[in-house]
Amino acid sequence: MTATQGPVCSRASKAATRVASSAAYPSFSSYMRARQPVLLRTARSLTANPSDAEDLLQTALTKTYVAWERIEDHRALDGYVRRALLNTRTSQWRKRKVDEFSCDELPEPDPVPVADPAEQQVLRDAMWQAILKLPARQRAMVVLRYYEDLSEAQTAEVLGVSIGTVKSAVSRALGKLREDPGLTPVR
Repeated sequence: MTATQGPVCSRASKAATRVASSAAYPSFSSYMRARQPVLLRTARSLTANPSDAEDLLQTALTKTYVAWERIEDHRALDGYVRRALLNTRTSQWRKRKVDEFSCDELPEPDPVPVADPAEQQVLRDAMWQAILKLPARQRAMVVLRYYEDLSEAQTAEVLGVSIGTVKSAVSRALGKLREDPGLTPVR
């Protein structure tokens, strides 16, 4: 480790160095020393805990060492080790322990306030009256986008206009609807 690498030398790197120093593969030793800081950053991106990242890297390097003779293209070792990191982390995630606790009572969900159907109908009627005040083209786009639930691209295709036209027209229509005095919430 050079002085510029900082505190990269961890228990994972020390353990991997012990494996590599007694290794029958000197090329693995040199690969590990050269690429370990980069691979440790990858491992840290997969876990929330730095110690877990070191353990994860150690496991991946051990798997790489065991498979060293079977790896045909040593130029693609980073990809092999990253795949080992990801597969190991996925296995750990699948094996995680989920705690379940029994309780005397089942928790009841918070009651959802039920709106008055008459108020909802008044709002729907007011919304439709406001939509009818829009110019025909804007009205068509609003209906297709929000009542028919079409995407901007689908709306543009149906009306034979560009997506930008749909975006701007719908934006202007929504602005007009927001300003419509008939759409004040019923209280």
